[in-house]
Amino acid sequence: MALYAARVVVSGKVQDVSFRSFVRRNAELLGLSGYVRNRDDGKVEAVIEGDKDAIEALIEAMRTGPEKAAVKDIDIEWRPHSGIYNDFKVIY
Repeated sequence: MALYAARVVVSGKVQDVSFRSFVRRNAELLGLSGYVRNRDDGKVEAVIEGDKDAIEALIEAMRTGPEKAAVKDIDIEWRPHSGIYNDFKVIY
């Protein structure tokens, strides 16, 4: 299995709608590691590492997000796998 990483920035109504918890829950179900955090500009940023198919499945879930979210755009930057994350965290 080839391991990959992606930095994903999501814009729209993605703060104060449980978006970070949604991402963490789905990342854990997919066996991914990394983190998700709110940014000062109103966007949500995630760094995700693991199997490429699993990362793509998480990104697809993020396109919709939880019920109260309204995703406008997703920016994806593929990166080399670093292996520095042991689990998936929400950064507050």
